[in-house]
Amino acid sequence: MDVAESAPLLVLLGPTAVGKTELAIRWAEAVGAEIIQADSTTVYRGFDIGTAKPGPAEQGRVRHHLIDAADPTERFTAARFQTLGYEAVRVITARGHVPLVVGGTGLFIRALVDNYPFPPEPPAAVREALAARLQAEGLAALRRQLRIVDPASFQIIAPRDARRTLRALEVVLGTSRRLPRHPGPPRAVLRVGLLRSRDVLAARIAARTHAQLQAGLLDEVLAHLRCGISPHASAFQALGYREGVLWARGLVGAGELESLIVRRTRQYAKRQLTWFRRERDVRWIDLDTVGEEDAMRLLQAWSDEFFAGGPGYLS
Repeated sequence: MDVAESAPLLVLLGPTAVGKTELAIRWAEAVGAEIIQADSTTVYRGFDIGTAKPGPAEQGRVRHHLIDAADPTERFTAARFQTLGYEAVRVITARGHVPLVVGGTGLFIRALVDNYPFPPEPPAAVREALAARLQAEGLAALRRQLRIVDPASFQIIAPRDARRTLRALEVVLGTSRRLPRHPGPPRAVLRVGLLRSRDVLAARIAARTHAQLQAGLLDEVLAHLRCGISPHASAFQALGYREGVLWARGLVGAGELESLIVRRTRQYAKRQLTWFRRERDVRWIDLDTVGEEDAMRLLQAWSDEFFAGGPGYLS
C-alpha cells in the first residue's frame, strides 16, 4: 500500500472561527508535524482576507501544504484535494515529520483520511451541459434525474443543494460510476474536534467578519473583479466574497453587508458541526470550558498515546 494511503495522520477539525489555526500550529510545533490545510477556500491564490488564510508569520512557524494551490477560476474538487493531499503526505513523511490535517471542509478531510476511491473526472462537456440544463429547466428537473440514476445520492443530498446535485449527476453520467460512499484501506488516525457554545462561536464569527472588513475585504473583492476574474469564479463562492460581489453589483447595501456575512457564516458553521458530529472516533475539546493550555496538554497526551500505538486509532 502506498505511504499516502497508510501513513498515520493527526486531524484537527471544527467549525469556522472556532480557533483551529493557533492551536494547530502549537500542536504541530510540539510533535514535529507539518500542516495539510483541508479548506475549500484557502486553496485559492490571492483570496486571503475573507478566507482567514494563515499569514506569513504563521506559515513561517510551521510548514503548510495546500494553501494557494489553485487559481481563482479553477474548480477544486474533493478528488483534486485528495490527490494533492496524498502528495503532501508523501513529502511530509519522507522528511520524517507527521502529517497534521487541519480544516473545516468535512468532505476534504474524509477524502484524505479515509482514502475514499474517487471516480475519474468526468468530461467538461458533461458538466457544461448539466449547468445549461440547470439554468433552463431548474434544479427540480435535475433532482428528478438524480433520483433515477443515483438514488443513494438523491437521498443524501439536500433538495436545494444545486452544487452537489450537479456533481453527483456529472459523475454518474460522465463516468458510469457513482460518488464514493465507503472508505478505502484503513489507516491509524487521531481525530480531535474543537467546539464552542453557539453564543461564543457567533460572537467570534461577528468579530472576525468585522475585522476582515476593516482589513480591506471589499478592496480585495474589487481588485479581483477589476483584474477580470469572473464573479462566477469558484473562489468568489467563498463566504465574504460572494456577499462582496453582491455589494459590488449594488444588490446589497453597505449597511447590511456585514450582518449578511455573519448570518451566512453562522449557518455554515451549523452545517459543519452537523457533518462533524457524524464522524466517528472524534475526541472533542470544548474550548469554552478547557482553556488553550489545557487543550494543549490534552493534545500532547493523546499524541503520546497515539504514537505509542494505543488502541482505538485504526480508522
